[in-house]
Amino acid sequence: MYIVYILYSKSSLKYYTGQTDNLENRLFRHNSGLSLSTKSGKPWELIYQIQFSTRSEAMLLEQKIKKRGAKRYLEDIGFF
Repeated sequence: MYIVYILYSKSSLKYYTGQTDNLENRLFRHNSGLSLSTKSGKPWELIYQIQFSTRSEAMLLEQKIKKRGAKRYLEDIGFF
């Protein structure tokens, strides 16, 4: 099972999109500063996740979200 996720940082007012097969571990890495790309936005809050059976499906959605922008993607799907 692969998960595409979107995190939000209240301290930096930014979104981060990623994909993983271990969401708990990945979220821990983001919030403990072990991920350089999200180190400055701690703490990160998980606001959206969707599961896929293959990594290729997850990677396609991750790229789509990153191209569109996480906030706009969430608006498009009626999240806000």
